[in-house]
Amino acid sequence: MKRIIAIVLAAMMLTAAFAGCGGTKNADLSGVLTEINTKYDLSLTEIDTTDKLNKYYGINPEDVKQFAAETNQNNNAAIEIVLVEAVDSDAAARVETALTTRFNSIVQQYSSYTPEKLDMVKVCKVTKDGNFVSMIVADDAAGMSEVYNSSIK
Repeated sequence: MKRIIAIVLAAMMLTAAFAGCGGTKNADLSGVLTEINTKYDLSLTEIDTTDKLNKYYGINPEDVKQFAAETNQNNNAAIEIVLVEAVDSDAAARVETALTTRFNSIVQQYSSYTPEKLDMVKVCKVTKDGNFVSMIVADDAAGMSEVYNSSIK
């Protein structure tokens, strides 16, 4: 009987250990965006509702668990930071598609109207990690992405 209990307890501990390895990712996206704003001294316009997120990016509000987004549209350089946690993997795929569509539009716009900034845009990208999807278009996109990626646990 003791042997059976020991085996069951060992199996439970092993299961708990593996559950922690690939577990659910967590991040406070508003906090991440605040950290990016502070580190890179940005002053952007907040996109503060899921309705606006839908209007500007075509992201269905029902697909969004949480988000943080800001933009600065001006003639010299557009900055767009969109961080989204989707409700599930299917929703994350739809958010990724919507942001990729927007990103491709940005690339096309820069190709036509602001070719001197096209190289900056080409190093930017849309990323998906589990249910987290991001699009960061800015001069310091690589550094901003590091802040974002290190915040997703």
